[in-house]
Amino acid sequence: MSAKLRPEVRALQSELATWRRYLHQRPELGFKEEKTAAFIATKLAEWGIEFRSEVAQTGIVATIPGTRSGAVLAIRADMDALPIQELNDVTYRSQHPGQMHACGHDGHTAIALGVAKYLTEHRDFPGTVKLIFQPAEEGPGGAKPMIEADALKQPEVDAIIGLHLWNNLPLGTVGVRPGPLMAAVELFDLQILGKGGHGGLPHQTTDAIVVASQVVNALQTIVARNLDPIDSAVVTVGQFNAGSARNVIAGSAQLSGTVRYFNPKYADYFADRFDQLIGGICAAHNAEYHLDYWRLYPATVNHPRMAELVRTAAEQTIETPLGLVPECQTMGGEDMSFFLQQVPGCYFFVGAANADRNLAYPHHHPRFDFDETALGTGLEIFIRCIEGFFERPSHWIA
Repeated sequence: MSAKLRPEVRALQSELATWRRYLHQRPELGFKEEKTAAFIATKLAEWGIEFRSEVAQTGIVATIPGTRSGAVLAIRADMDALPIQELNDVTYRSQHPGQMHACGHDGHTAIALGVAKYLTEHRDFPGTVKLIFQPAEEGPGGAKPMIEADALKQPEVDAIIGLHLWNNLPLGTVGVRPGPLMAAVELFDLQILGKGGHGGLPHQTTDAIVVASQVVNALQTIVARNLDPIDSAVVTVGQFNAGSARNVIAGSAQLSGTVRYFNPKYADYFADRFDQLIGGICAAHNAEYHLDYWRLYPATVNHPRMAELVRTAAEQTIETPLGLVPECQTMGGEDMSFFLQQVPGCYFFVGAANADRNLAYPHHHPRFDFDETALGTGLEIFIRCIEGFFERPSHWIA
């Protein structure tokens, strides 16, 4: 065992795994998590917990008051799956063709249910815990619609925490840090319009492939030569489609990709710089372009004191030599970021990989799976966060 778990959490470990496997067999895509929501609602009703359903279509918000009034702490768990065909040969493999829990959201939901069950028998705290079961984290994004549907109100949330079971860290570790943890995510589609023609008569054409190739190279200079080297960022062109034959110069090319960064000061920068670079290159080659550029998620930025709360809870829980991993940033994105823009909070990683058991495939891989021991670890850390938060709530959200 890699974590110090209280007896009540150890007793819940098998149920956490059972719930997770039930959900793993029934993955559902964003805003279609109807069976998942029904399962959650059944459990909450069984335990006598009040909740609102159909929040932002399929979301659920449960409210668990303590024995005395006080601050409100929210716990967020995403519950959607991915459009991936599972390749794992396990008894609990997905029963829905082309859909799979390949990112651990089934585990996140199970842990949040564990919090609910634990608190039904341990309500001696001065305040309220809200459980936010969120749809569509993988896209198009369920956090913002839930906020718009008052998930953070009635009662109003003072702080929020959430976790991600993380196969980039081994079992027995926790990744937590103040400030940016995950990157802002921006997306783009670009069409270059030239003039096609014969492959042996380039002087009669405007070669869209040549223009687009120069654009790909120029976009890399934004990070390499325009940003402060201290600020991490990534520009990735993930799709490049052009041409139809060996001897035909392409008249158009389509590029698509993503931009990632941590520093919020770049929120408007990349879109403007893209326009400048692409416009200049196209003008030089007598080509035209159409650029669609949009923001998906802002950076996931942790409140320093809430990060301290999680770090303290993790230190009390983790028993392995590796312990805490403060330098755990990733250019992956998360719409937990929208919640963290509204109230102080912390999002953190619970190491879930176990190479010895062949449970170390990366997220979004068709063989992704994790060591279910991490479920108990996540539950214990959440409980310790709840206990620590209500001891002095004003300290953590100051």
